[in-house]
Amino acid sequence: MNYISITQNQRKLMLQRVDAASTDELYEVVPESVRLDSVPKVTGGMSEIDLSRQLAELANINVAAHEYTSFAGAGCYDHYSPAFIDHLLRRPEFFTAYTPYQPEVSQGTLQAIYEYQTGICELTGMDVANASMYDGATALVEAAFMALRLTRGKRKVMLVSEALHPEKLETMMTYASSELIDPVFVPVNDELITDSQAFLSLLEEYAGEVAAVLLPYPNFFGIIEDVSPLIIAAKEAGAYVVLDTNPIMLGLLKRPAELGADIVVGEGQPLGSAMSFGGPGLGYFACTQKCVRQLPGRLVGRTTDVDGNRGYVLTMSTREQHIRREKATSNICSNHALNALIAGMYLAAVGSKGLKDIATDCVTKAHYLRNELLTTGLFVSPKSDNVQSFGYEFPLVYTGSLPITLWHDELFERGYLAGVILAEGSLSNEDEGHLDDTADNSAETSLVLFATTEKRTRAEIDEFVQVVKDLG
Repeated sequence: MNYISITQNQRKLMLQRVDAASTDELYEVVPESVRLDSVPKVTGGMSEIDLSRQLAELANINVAAHEYTSFAGAGCYDHYSPAFIDHLLRRPEFFTAYTPYQPEVSQGTLQAIYEYQTGICELTGMDVANASMYDGATALVEAAFMALRLTRGKRKVMLVSEALHPEKLETMMTYASSELIDPVFVPVNDELITDSQAFLSLLEEYAGEVAAVLLPYPNFFGIIEDVSPLIIAAKEAGAYVVLDTNPIMLGLLKRPAELGADIVVGEGQPLGSAMSFGGPGLGYFACTQKCVRQLPGRLVGRTTDVDGNRGYVLTMSTREQHIRREKATSNICSNHALNALIAGMYLAAVGSKGLKDIATDCVTKAHYLRNELLTTGLFVSPKSDNVQSFGYEFPLVYTGSLPITLWHDELFERGYLAGVILAEGSLSNEDEGHLDDTADNSAETSLVLFATTEKRTRAEIDEFVQVVKDLG
């Protein structure tokens, strides 16, 4: 959207309205220690042509994902977004819409949010979904605080699997500094899944104190964990169950509601949003009916007006701007409405069968890529008794002769985003157990996370594997 600065006359008028003689007087309330005492040095004015050229040069420093063949994931995926989504998204009714405080003039936006909520409920099997949150990480943390409220603050401990996305764990630790919640982390075992024995031990150690357990489905490494025994144990301990999910994989997996989840969260970027250099995406958040009064953020509902016509309103918006601060369920003052609109349109377009087909395509190609990479002799599998139980993302240990960063950079120069490096360097003795017996544990090794979406073709995968072989 274009920006047009104010004129000097407009500036003078605004200063007059606030009874200030100058901008210096306007900012007198700002401490001198943080105020600039001189105008920053900037270059002279430029013509529009020169400015446009300079901005284009700066923009070209970035690399657009569509220019490369991407096998990277780790939370941000190169999925296909149907062409109509961008066209409808940019309609001014949506693109410039503000918070729908006044339902009488915001029916289109409210209905779009309502339809999005319905789609998320159908996707997860849950009773209620909110209008979205900032991202998957904040959604996960808000789920922890929701469990705190549901247990009336009598339980503060959150058992958090370290198989969740590391950035989500970092966000959890940021919020934990408030000391309102006490996250206790459950380690990952040799199979790169949540250590069930450690989980059960911690559940027993903190008996009566655990408000919720936070589990991945699938986990950060793409592995589909059998979370059912952990959910059963958590329920018996009186804890709420939070599942962090991949929305595309829900096209194939059992819905979280069927597993006994109380709260379901996740990152909604795969549902039609572009990678956009890492954001923005959206956090989706759904729960059972019994939890709805403690739902953070906004909830759009459908009703009828005095004439019997269907209408949409903000049924709930329990935040500090609307009610007493101490009663607010969240200080998040908005939802990612534009990205939620994208997700709603995406789910409506592909439907349940389409989502299943997309997920199947992603998984099939990922398994093919993994098998082909293993044949190169440059990769081995992390130790696992069930190496096939993964979705469309998987980890491999690189054992080639090149340093992993150089290997990764070389493939980038050749037009590939060759996964995400999770760890690099030589293995310590205690780490040797994470490899198959086929691995040369004396070699320099690194863990790389690969992902394959429906956009990748068989030819692209074969070409990538051949380039990997040639690189050695």
